[in-house]
Amino acid sequence: MAGYAVDPNAVKEFAKLTPMMTAFLPTLGFLGGLLSGFIGSGGAFVLTPGMMSTGVAGPVAVASNMCHKFPKALVGAMKRAKYGHVDVFLGLIMGLSAFVGVQVGIKVQKWILSMWGEAGSNLYISGVFVLVLLIVGGSVMRDALRSKNRTESTVQPEKRTLWAQKLNIPPMLRFKTANTRVSFWLTVPLGFATGMLAATIAVGGFIGVPAMIYILGASSFVGSGTELVIAFVMGLTGTFSWAMAGFVDLRLTLLILFGSLFGVQLGAIGTSYVKDYMIKLVMATVMLVVMVSRLLMIPVYLGDLNRLALSPALAHILDRASFTVMCGALLVCAVIILGAMVRGVRAEKADTVGIPAQVRRSAS
Repeated sequence: MAGYAVDPNAVKEFAKLTPMMTAFLPTLGFLGGLLSGFIGSGGAFVLTPGMMSTGVAGPVAVASNMCHKFPKALVGAMKRAKYGHVDVFLGLIMGLSAFVGVQVGIKVQKWILSMWGEAGSNLYISGVFVLVLLIVGGSVMRDALRSKNRTESTVQPEKRTLWAQKLNIPPMLRFKTANTRVSFWLTVPLGFATGMLAATIAVGGFIGVPAMIYILGASSFVGSGTELVIAFVMGLTGTFSWAMAGFVDLRLTLLILFGSLFGVQLGAIGTSYVKDYMIKLVMATVMLVVMVSRLLMIPVYLGDLNRLALSPALAHILDRASFTVMCGALLVCAVIILGAMVRGVRAEKADTVGIPAQVRRSAS
């Protein structure tokens, strides 16, 4: 695939910034950053579709999203580290193979773009979004509902986690903060898959966070916090590769980054006020709603490729419906996260005037 050259006409010129778009992108960045700081994912599963819904070509949205990711991920990781939610060693080890995955993923995206143009790339990105969001979001939702009424002392290790820890292939690595010991060779495919997915659709946390929780044995807090370290490595290296091909739109990057740097810090603070299962619940809810948003756009992209007869009016309706559903997902996550923070702050203030700890916990 390295021999394919990207057709310079495969992607239209960068989208024209309108006043509405200039106001929308920082808001999108703030809400995406809020979600990113809370669940540890880079937030790209709402940011990439959000940019595409404004008319930005898929590859440009992916590239610009990766560009904004690494400074935001760095801020979020530093914030989460203060709460003991980041295993830096695990993040760097996973980041090594994620770097390779990023390079392979970029080559795949360029090949698709050169073969089928912007419409083909948009269809590919949306199709992968739907598949991954459905599988991962459904699994995380099921686990969140099962663990809702369990305490930390009654939670038993997953069978997958026990198997992973018994896989004794040197070198074996001990991750102190994650409180797990696994083979280096187990982290390689997980990191590679995380990086490849991040490079092709700008989303890696879908694989990275669940893998660290359900396979490596990290808690939801540590898994989501450590993913920010991996996101920093992937974002930095991926940005350079995409920029060399001319796909990074710095205007989009800066507008989204402006909002997300505030949101990611609030989201990180929010994790200290919620139970472990709530992180999973928010992650799964937003994944499944955004999945519906992307599913609505697949007929539109098939129509662009002349593979489906679709009237312009119906295409417009599907496009607006997709945008509305995605905005609804962002608002839901914002209400949940900010609501948890408000309840937590109130509980802390109540504690300072002598209200028992049991009452404080029930309030949060």
